[in-house]
Amino acid sequence: MTADALFTGSARPARPTAVPWIFAAATVAVQLPCPLVTGSAGAALAIASIVLFFASSVSHALLTRGRAWTAGFLAVTVGGGLLVETVGVHTGWPFGRYVYGSALGTRLYGVPVVVPMAWAMATYPAYVLARRHHRGRARTVVLAALVLAAWDLFIDPQMVAAGYWRWLGGGPTLNGIPLTNTAGWVAVAIAMTAALTALPDQAGSTARDERAPLALLLWAYVSSTLANLTFFDRPGVAAAGGIAMGAALVAAARAGPRDRARAGDRPVPAGSPPR
Repeated sequence: MTADALFTGSARPARPTAVPWIFAAATVAVQLPCPLVTGSAGAALAIASIVLFFASSVSHALLTRGRAWTAGFLAVTVGGGLLVETVGVHTGWPFGRYVYGSALGTRLYGVPVVVPMAWAMATYPAYVLARRHHRGRARTVVLAALVLAAWDLFIDPQMVAAGYWRWLGGGPTLNGIPLTNTAGWVAVAIAMTAALTALPDQAGSTARDERAPLALLLWAYVSSTLANLTFFDRPGVAAAGGIAMGAALVAAARAGPRDRARAGDRPVPAGSPPR
């Protein structure tokens, strides 16, 4: 996958989008030293990274999709994230048995308050990527959910290694993380992105500059792959996350026949059903 493939179709901005870029640049700046910092300082950087990424996603949503859509987005991702994590830490469903440590700061119902923000920060760019083409709702939901679930193949091993949470149950694992967690991520991601696609949003708007969230998504993929190969010495995580998330990004970034027709590449036969 190339950066051009990811960004193809991004249009000139209809309104200024400098604020999301400022938060995006700050996110990258904070994440760069993370592999070299441990302990309380490392936790502080992790929290700052989540907050800045979240701010970039929310500010971009406000600028490009409006207050009503953004309010719905926050209710789905932050509210839904808190709900599913609260159920998760108290019942083990749908991810498996786990418990959070104290390093990520203030907790609500046993869940660090930054965790629902992390659900929002990650869901938004995945939604943007999957939604930007003229594809059917079901395919949009599946592609966004696959990007999110594949992304967690990087997130969970890194956070567990840092001691931010730990798994309590058994069962088959991948890189030390229960496979039930991946299944839970797929289910929750499908539910969240399905709810987001139900919000009023003009897909494929030609007046929408979506490069900031897409740049952060690409950065998350590249930096996670390289960090696990080099600094963390976890080639298994780099391979699993790199292959799975890379494939999901390629699938979500590809334009279909209707997009190429809109760009004037080739016609779509009359009466073709929506994808």
